[in-house]
Amino acid sequence: MKAAFLPDRGVIKVSGEDARNFLNGLITTDVEQLAPGLARFGALLTPQGKIIVDFLITEIPPGHGGGFLIDAPRALAKGLADKLGFYKLRAKVVVENLSDSLGVLAAWDGEPAAIPDLAFADPRNPALGWRVLIPEDLKQKLADLVGADLVDSSAYEAHRIATGVPRGGLDFMYGDAFPHETNMDRLHGVDFDKGCYVGQEVVSRMQHRGTARTRTVKIILDGPSPETGATIQAGDKQVGTMGSTAGDKGLALVRIDRVADAIDAGLPLTAGGLALHLAEPDAVRITPKQTVA
Repeated sequence: MKAAFLPDRGVIKVSGEDARNFLNGLITTDVEQLAPGLARFGALLTPQGKIIVDFLITEIPPGHGGGFLIDAPRALAKGLADKLGFYKLRAKVVVENLSDSLGVLAAWDGEPAAIPDLAFADPRNPALGWRVLIPEDLKQKLADLVGADLVDSSAYEAHRIATGVPRGGLDFMYGDAFPHETNMDRLHGVDFDKGCYVGQEVVSRMQHRGTARTRTVKIILDGPSPETGATIQAGDKQVGTMGSTAGDKGLALVRIDRVADAIDAGLPLTAGGLALHLAEPDAVRITPKQTVA
């Protein structure tokens, strides 16, 4: 088993007697389903349905004071805390940015020998393993506890990319992507049965009508890696944008209809003049949705 402390992740605490209902009315996942030791993937959206920030959220055990902890991009943690503070109005909620004292250890490639406090399985994909919310100076102690070799965070990045899970700021831009485009609907990040939340109407409409034409897909590189953000071409037509890469694997944000047409026409895909191909060509095939008149 491997473990890595992730320096790009921060932690926000939301507590108070109204915390659960407060969060449930704002974010894409169902906070009512949370319990200590469990986590859910979710996001705070704009009213237009685009991702402000995505995150993992878990409930704090009563013995640790209760409330909720949000595992979010550290660069966006303060902004998220401020945004939640803006929304709370008269709700009995306290929002704290704990990123200077609490971070995230990821552990994967095996089952932990012990389950520490504030640990949870990553809800996006079982292959991503476990997360533990800890101060950075405890990373070696926690790695030893779960029976993992402590490695550099770049090893986790390579694992994330191979697993096909996008990362905001690299594989999509915050404020510019809908949840379906980043596969949040496939990574258990959107609950379509819960009540209203910010941006819900747009996301539900995309789900019902099957109108998502842009998706994050796994790619295989045939040589050197194109730069993140490079335009992907099929012949002379732009069909997508390069995301993050590690070795011969990568992620890309593509127009699935255009890529499917390129595959059918036998056109090669390139980015910055470098060749690539889809790891799962069927991922760009749109499954017709049944609609109710």
